Amino acid sequence: MNSFSSSSCPIIAFASGKGGVGKTLLAITYAHALAEQGEKVLLFDGDFGLANIDIQLGLSPEHDLSELISGQKAMNQIITHDFQTGLDLITGRSGHQSLINLPVEKLQQIHDDLMLLATHYDAVIVDLGSGLEKSIQLLAETASLVYVICTDDPASLSDAYAFIKRQLETSPQTDIRVIVNSADSEKEGLRTFETLQKTCTHFLHFQPVLQGIIRRDIHVKEAVRAQQPLLTLFPNTPAASDIRKLLEK
Repeated sequence: MNSFSSSSCPIIAFASGKGGVGKTLLAITYAHALAEQGEKVLLFDGDFGLANIDIQLGLSPEHDLSELISGQKAMNQIITHDFQTGLDLITGRSGHQSLINLPVEKLQQIHDDLMLLATHYDAVIVDLGSGLEKSIQLLAETASLVYVICTDDPASLSDAYAFIKRQLETSPQTDIRVIVNSADSEKEGLRTFETLQKTCTHFLHFQPVLQGIIRRDIHVKEAVRAQQPLLTLFPNTPAASDIRKLLEK
């Protein structure tokens, strides 16, 4: 039996506001952990023009979002199945001009098609791009749950705050939770979260929830270099264990 409600598919977006915080690897590993539990999961690369989910998994998809934008394919025709993780993937194409500055009507098409496609899955994981562009906002609006990823880097905290502020303005009903990545310890991770929480409480009158803390783990870089899933290469390392704990909540 699926752990999710059969009446609706949760769409979970991974956001950061700032690049370089490990968001994509977290999204991949979270989706992989769900698939390990027997869930039917779609992983959607929403970082238009700078897509790299396929790169991190060492894949060369036959189809990608550029074919949807050009009208050559429907969204259900550009799905790639990754047999190693058990995930269905919709990827972009890094540096492809047609994906970098999409007009509003194309963004709306992607939004609507993704919502429809989600009805065929137990969960959809969306890896959002970094920043506050319209494409990111529109995709974030598809999500019932948004994980905001941050580290102890002041720039990361500042950008995470900016994303939360914008999300509350555009979709105040969204369930927003924070994941602190690359923490030296749980104690340090909690300290990082409390810094962000205090800022949000003071300026936004909003208290984000802590979803989890991912400890710093040298195996993460090794998995990225090898272009292999973290749970496949290093299933029992601290980061892998911490990411699995996210699912328990």
